[in-house]
Amino acid sequence: MKKKTNLRWWGLWLAISFVVAGAVYAGLDSLGNPRPGKADLVLRSWLLPGQTSHGHYQIELACTACHAGAFPSRDDVQAKCESCHAKDLKAVDDSHPRAKFTDPRNADRAALLDATYCVTCHVEHKPGITRGAGVTLPQDYCVICHKDVAKERPSHQGMAFTSCTDAGCHNYHDNTALYEDFLVRHAGVGRMQDEPKVLARNLREVIEELGDYPSETYPPVELARADADAGTALPAADTVHEDWAASAHARSGVNCSACHVPAAQHGSDVATATWVEKPTEKACVQCHGPEVEGFLAGLHGMRLKAGLPAMTPAEARRPMKAERQHEALSCTSCHAGHRFDTRRAAVEACASCHDDTHTRAYFASPHARTVEAAAPETAVTCATCHLPRVAHDTPDFVRRTLVDHAQGKSLNPPVKMARQVCLACHGLGYAIDALADPVLRADNFPHAPTRHVKSIDMAVAREGEARAAKATQAESADKDGRS
Repeated sequence: MKKKTNLRWWGLWLAISFVVAGAVYAGLDSLGNPRPGKADLVLRSWLLPGQTSHGHYQIELACTACHAGAFPSRDDVQAKCESCHAKDLKAVDDSHPRAKFTDPRNADRAALLDATYCVTCHVEHKPGITRGAGVTLPQDYCVICHKDVAKERPSHQGMAFTSCTDAGCHNYHDNTALYEDFLVRHAGVGRMQDEPKVLARNLREVIEELGDYPSETYPPVELARADADAGTALPAADTVHEDWAASAHARSGVNCSACHVPAAQHGSDVATATWVEKPTEKACVQCHGPEVEGFLAGLHGMRLKAGLPAMTPAEARRPMKAERQHEALSCTSCHAGHRFDTRRAAVEACASCHDDTHTRAYFASPHARTVEAAAPETAVTCATCHLPRVAHDTPDFVRRTLVDHAQGKSLNPPVKMARQVCLACHGLGYAIDALADPVLRADNFPHAPTRHVKSIDMAVAREGEARAAKATQAESADKDGRS
């Protein structure tokens, strides 16, 4: 009897082992599927070793986006990091590039902190030690290389090691708004710039100069409602035609078939073409390549880029409206067809999903009042700050205004927003002071900042000291020359 019982336990153990091993094997096997189904995603979720950071949680089930396989090397993982982040780091002139730690002159520092690999500072699946920007090192990591900073710069004496990355001081990678010469150059500007202004969109004006725009198929000539080429395979209501006729698409010669017919069939007979009821970003990219690239790199579209199902508000870690929880995000979530109203996309679309304090406070903020009171080039919407308009140089050497849809670039840390966004209207000192106050940010800047960050003051003082020292040296040399 006892022998039979033992056999039963052994049989049960073997059965469970086979099930677990099968699940693990199936999960590992699913990693190679570029378009995972529901079963793949469930299996992958079982294999997650821990919660991911805020920057990567959306793509945590696209395992090979970071791991390059089931058992990747450190170099494999580094290559994956760079495939997403290298371009942005180069654009901001990374303050701590890999070359700094491979330089023999810094060998002693590299021995203490091997920052040639991103995972030295950013380890995923470690929620207990993960802080802002996904950093998993202890807070005193700056001291590893800069322990003598108080001797080199007396102005830093007495400062806590936890204050290095305070807003307005230093960022590890992106210091484009914090370099000393930049701070000095923008010293003395008050709350507002003399001529606050947001860049105007100009795609329609430069379309004919863009080599990658399909102007031969869709010449930029204004179309009327009667010109709509909607095929019989996709009948549309009168309101759809009216919306399209009033849109920027119609004014720029973009007909129904441009979006609803696959690009490979453009120029063919629309009556026999394949009509797509709900176009995806693959239709948008034909004319709006840089915008779609930003969308896929941003918080709204990064799951699509990783081959995962589209992001939904229900999966977000920020408060979202209950009624929009299960809406899959796409270009048309904000740019609703067929009118593609950019005004709606700039505020109303944001507030239709986002339900955090910052979003709700916008409507009573000084920024919101500019929409009604100010000229269009100075009105401040949600998109003005979070999807900023930037000067973009195309491969055709054409400068155009691009709406940067990769909003994550300026969200963490918030002071990164100062140069690209705030300086269009505000002085740098005012912007840094405002961005440094978490309560003021949460309340959507209802009043002027009450706390002052001394970064510009310190940079100006240091520049003055250097100028005085240079003058003294010149005077001494002049005296020596006369003697």
